[in-house]
Amino acid sequence: MYDENDPSYNMQESEHDRAYNEMMKLFENEGFFKRMKRMANGLGMPKDSGEYKFARLQLQRLSGPVLAILIPLLGITFLLTLETKEVSKPKTQPVQIVEMTEMEIEEEPPPPPEPVEFEPIDTDFDGPVSDFNTPDMASVVNDAPYSPKPAEANTVAFVNSPIVMPGIVGSRSPGQRGSALGRFGGSAAGEATVMRALRWLKSKQNDNGSWSDKHPTAMTGLAILTYLAHGETPSADCEEFGETVQKGIKYLTDNVKDSGRFNQLDGNMYSQLIGAYALSEAYAMTRVPAVKDAAEKAIRVVIDGQQDGGGFDYKLVKNSTRNDLSYSGWATQAIKAAHLAGLDIKKTLDDGTEIDLLDKAYQKCKDGIRENCIGGSSSYSGAFSYVASQGNTHIGLTGVGVLCLQLLGDANCSEVKSALDFLDGCTFSFDTWDNQPYPKGDNPSPIYYWYYITQAKFHAGGSRWQSWNKMFQKELIARQNVIPQAIADPKGDMRDIGYWQSPSQSESYRGAASEWTDIMDTCLCTLQLEVYYRYLPSFQTPKVTDSAVVEEDDDEITIAF
Repeated sequence: MYDENDPSYNMQESEHDRAYNEMMKLFENEGFFKRMKRMANGLGMPKDSGEYKFARLQLQRLSGPVLAILIPLLGITFLLTLETKEVSKPKTQPVQIVEMTEMEIEEEPPPPPEPVEFEPIDTDFDGPVSDFNTPDMASVVNDAPYSPKPAEANTVAFVNSPIVMPGIVGSRSPGQRGSALGRFGGSAAGEATVMRALRWLKSKQNDNGSWSDKHPTAMTGLAILTYLAHGETPSADCEEFGETVQKGIKYLTDNVKDSGRFNQLDGNMYSQLIGAYALSEAYAMTRVPAVKDAAEKAIRVVIDGQQDGGGFDYKLVKNSTRNDLSYSGWATQAIKAAHLAGLDIKKTLDDGTEIDLLDKAYQKCKDGIRENCIGGSSSYSGAFSYVASQGNTHIGLTGVGVLCLQLLGDANCSEVKSALDFLDGCTFSFDTWDNQPYPKGDNPSPIYYWYYITQAKFHAGGSRWQSWNKMFQKELIARQNVIPQAIADPKGDMRDIGYWQSPSQSESYRGAASEWTDIMDTCLCTLQLEVYYRYLPSFQTPKVTDSAVVEEDDDEITIAF
């Protein structure tokens, strides 16, 4: 207690009052400007006074927000004073090779067919396949092991290409392959069958990269087309078959002469067509300059042999009047592949005018194919003949005419529509392979005919494709000759391999059993099972296709190199 008579009492009371009053001021809700005034006055007061301490406190409280505003403003001001200059950055952009084709629009294109379900069949499958009826294969079709990273070639260095091929061949990549299988009615069982065939072909490759000692250019071309259709390239990403493809492409490029002809040619030069076709497609998917050079040389020989009317004859005789549909089919596919790959085949005239020989040949192919369409009142009206000048023979080649016109952008023309009506009567059965709507004598090469018909039906789409898909896929899976546990995969696990032989063992080109015929039949069957993703169907985009071989022998049609 303080003594009121103590002289220091009043002084003590005034000190307490002053401290109390200063404390209460801290709780007063003063305006901003009033507080600023108090802060300015307080800074001039003694340092031990409350006013000075209050001013210091306010100054500290204000410094945070002020600095938060001033520092960014100073930074922005500094940046604005710098000299601005546009800096170009390297760009990476996928290359899209899109071919502009003129197509008649007579009717609305049919929608993509619904996936077709298949009844289970009693067949041994190699790989993790549990349900043949599964329509969506995106997650299971590519889970087979892959082999080691491919070795580098000595003369042709293959590298991972940054080029992306969207559009027509974009479905060949692993992810898109599964999606295409689901969309167009493929199956995991069919893809397992393809893998067995690719492994069988790998086991048959020669040390120099070729296939077969007989007709090596043609057989190597067919095998390379089969691998490319599956998206297999010399890239390190293709571990199981990358080296196989690399060696095969190198064999073809090394065997193209300066004249453009291959070193190993058969008598009628089917090998020139198939080899040029394979190299053109290989360049489209790899963009390797050495492959481009070889492909341009080889395809120029094909173009130089085209007749004025657009057709082709054996040995690429330009002045021949014989227009061979089978031979023209291979030449057309080779020219289409070269056109898609963007090969440079030009000629400069004396007056300086430049002619695009490749594009000119491409356009002329349409007339050459149409020349063999059967018209009039014939019982085979609407079908295609092997050689029109020799009468309506070998109507089984109708699929060649249909497919080539589809690939050339005329999928909606009247000739294609009539021919597809004719093909509605065809079936796919190894047991009844000769039971077709064309003459019995026209059936020596059923796998060859089916190869074209399968692609023609696929490009047509709709119910035609669905019914054919239900027949051919199950039959090819069941008819593959499987050799169990015959080849090691990259992990060392043993895998099954498989191949096909034609049901027509009387084909005159066969003679004694030979390995090259098995290679050819296996490639043609595998390419059929790869139809789902090899090219987009013609009712969706422009397109391209693939292969086969035939020669005339009196009244027989035979495969002959």
